[in-house]
Amino acid sequence: MRQIASLVLPILVSFAAQGASFSVAPIADAFVTTGSSGSLSGNNYGGAGALTVAAPGLPQGEAQSVLRFDLSAAASSFDGAFGAGQWSLQSAVLQLMAAPANNAIFNTPAAGSLAISWMQSDAWIEGTGTPGSPGSSGITITSLQSTFIGPGDQSLGGFSWSGATSGAFTYSLALASGLVADALAGGPLSLRLLAADSAMSGVFNSRSFATAASRPSLTLVAVPEPGALGLFGFGLACLGARQRAPRATRGKRGRRSPT
Repeated sequence: MRQIASLVLPILVSFAAQGASFSVAPIADAFVTTGSSGSLSGNNYGGAGALTVAAPGLPQGEAQSVLRFDLSAAASSFDGAFGAGQWSLQSAVLQLMAAPANNAIFNTPAAGSLAISWMQSDAWIEGTGTPGSPGSSGITITSLQSTFIGPGDQSLGGFSWSGATSGAFTYSLALASGLVADALAGGPLSLRLLAADSAMSGVFNSRSFATAASRPSLTLVAVPEPGALGLFGFGLACLGARQRAPRATRGKRGRRSPT
């Protein structure tokens, strides 16, 4: 039995350490803004090639962005790797690609603090508006603040922002209960990006950006639950015992009685 344990334990440790990862792109995203005088609060910008975040009080007004991900394929992949529901979420990392402020509607990128939160509501509509042709349907900053931000929303962390206009930036999100539940259920997951101080401003590529590799992405990593490890180890132990049994039987049959 000790020999079996010595064989099984390293395999279990290796199995536990090898988490599975899955990356998804947003199925919807949009930025919303007040504009410099509040005149853009009813506009939708869900079809733009960029997202933006800006603190209240900046020259071009406050801006926030929302993204929604479909986690069904990720949950299905983890179920296939570890068994249905036999896994837990180890990490969730959001990647954004910084961009220059190429439209007068955007504030100049500036360093500050970026906040990301989990949204309880997934009911917002992306819309098709752009800076050159704002939409009248879909999410706006007015509807975001009045309808889609709620007391059940959860903080996923505050992050330092450099004010860059290029390059990829990754943010390791806190595993709040809402995010974890969405991942386990394989449901929609909505994130909100906002400034956490009075200086932060940034522009990022959206899911409508021309180059797919430069669009936002969310990477989830899952690891097996202890129960799954136990079943796996039990199976290996049974297999080892079964393989040892015939050898022991043959040894007894081949032994001569003393004369």
